[in-house]
Amino acid sequence: MNFVEELRRLDPKDPGRWPFLFRGLAILALFVVLTGLFIYFVPIQNQAPDLERARQEEQDLMRTFDERQRKAANFEAYKGQLKEMERSFGAMLRQLPGRTEVPSLLVDISQTGLAAGLQEKLFQPASEVRKDFYAELPIKIRLTGSYHQFGSFVSGIAALPRIVTLHDISIVPEGKDASPDRLTLDLTAKTYRYLDDTELATAEKGKGTAAKPGAKTGGGG
Repeated sequence: MNFVEELRRLDPKDPGRWPFLFRGLAILALFVVLTGLFIYFVPIQNQAPDLERARQEEQDLMRTFDERQRKAANFEAYKGQLKEMERSFGAMLRQLPGRTEVPSLLVDISQTGLAAGLQEKLFQPASEVRKDFYAELPIKIRLTGSYHQFGSFVSGIAALPRIVTLHDISIVPEGKDASPDRLTLDLTAKTYRYLDDTELATAEKGKGTAAKPGAKTGGGG
């Protein structure tokens, strides 16, 4: 009986009765398969953390790419928005008077009250308050008149070509013996002016000097 016929006669359900040669070959084949599986899967299990990190990095890179792609697609729109902001900022800056224009603006504020028919009891500019690129000038004002005249004054202030804001508004009767429609208006008007290049440079220099540590002085022995 040749090898092929003996192989066909083997009962797969009863390998214990196989001839010694076939049992040995079956064990050898099983050992080869198990060894191959071990060699294949063990390195993969050891490299699983590295594989997971690589997948996470891939996802992060894809998110970064998508974000940059969206920014690149909207770049022209961003440039247009920036130009519009610069135009708006320039328009607002032009509404701030320069140093030489402030006196005439103060006259305009005072004349607005007189034009509304109000009597000016107090017009007292205070010290400037320096901000980043502009200075704020508060003005204490006291006027007497009627509600209607106060309304005309506020409308006139709003119509000025320069920015003037009104704060701390108080309206009280003018006095016990005065007419009921005679009132006193107290407020603080604030106007603003931009700092010129020399003032900005001085301010920046002052910040730099303040940031430096003070020099140490030694006493004589």
